[in-house]
Amino acid sequence: MVGKRGLHGRPGASARRGCPPHPEPGGHKKGVEHPPDEALGRGRGGFSTKVHLACDGKGRPLSVIVTPGQRNDGTQLCAVLDAIRVPRKGRGRPRKRPEHLLADRGYGKGIYRRMLRARGIPHTIPEHSDHRQRRAKRVGRPLLFEADLYAKRNVAERCVNRLKQWRGIATRYEKRAASYRAMVLIASLMIWLAP
Repeated sequence: MVGKRGLHGRPGASARRGCPPHPEPGGHKKGVEHPPDEALGRGRGGFSTKVHLACDGKGRPLSVIVTPGQRNDGTQLCAVLDAIRVPRKGRGRPRKRPEHLLADRGYGKGIYRRMLRARGIPHTIPEHSDHRQRRAKRVGRPLLFEADLYAKRNVAERCVNRLKQWRGIATRYEKRAASYRAMVLIASLMIWLAP
């Protein structure tokens, strides 16, 4: 299940005034790459950060990507899927491909459907109404949409809500994107450890 949510951020003082961040040699410090925008951008809700994540059927995060607020959701689908690594019991490579993907309309474009088909990932994604109308005019097989299966996508929304119960994640006090992502990962670990 793929979820996304814009989280309104409170950047550090120098970033709020529009001052450039302190330059570091080579753009990184202690082996950590820092993006130039620090995952802060103007989205619909104002100056914010967007967290893209994939979770399992029990609402436990499997992968987390942090981007600026204006970033399109679908552009991060490959990155979110590539970050999934579920270790196998015993020997063998970790699993990277989900059994089935449930996603909202933001991922309903043909380019994302073709990408999922090329990776062999079955998916349930609703179509936009204008896409449905265009498809009805053409000959061919209609897309299969299982409403009962799609109803289970609320697990991703519940996962995001559990993450936002952490005040530091909901408001983003961290100035650096790497620090903010670390906070999201710590909260994700706490979700995994909860009974």
